[in-house]
Amino acid sequence: MNNLKKTIETSKKHKIGKDAALQQNLADDHAGLIVENNLQCVLSSLDDSKAQDVITIDLRGRSPLADYMVIASGSSQRHVSALADHLLYALKDCNKGQTRVEGLSECDWVLIDLGDIIVHLFRPETREFYNLEKMWGTANNNNGIAFRVGEN
Repeated sequence: MNNLKKTIETSKKHKIGKDAALQQNLADDHAGLIVENNLQCVLSSLDDSKAQDVITIDLRGRSPLADYMVIASGSSQRHVSALADHLLYALKDCNKGQTRVEGLSECDWVLIDLGDIIVHLFRPETREFYNLEKMWGTANNNNGIAFRVGEN
């Protein structure tokens, strides 16, 4: 959709002037680019660290929690720890500010919350037990909302 059409629709929807609508649309486009850049940073880091079975789930329009969820496995607790450490280091290089991390002490399941992107790093047994792919309706379902890295 071109910016003019988007501006007019935003203006009508929110009953604001066209200038304010244009500014809002530009801000939305900029925020979207930041999220996409952060997602590429996450996926690149996981690839560099030899993460296994990396899946990205598009949550836009499905959840207010985040725009994307990334799920990946490490072969052991040590590998999961290394994945998390490498990812946190990469996020600093990508100028991603505040992140919240849970589970680093055990490394069975590490959650890294970037705000618009939630990353779950699992040991295979833990991933199978919680089966987040099934919970989000993506297991054995290639409907465009989830994809394995390298398939898109």
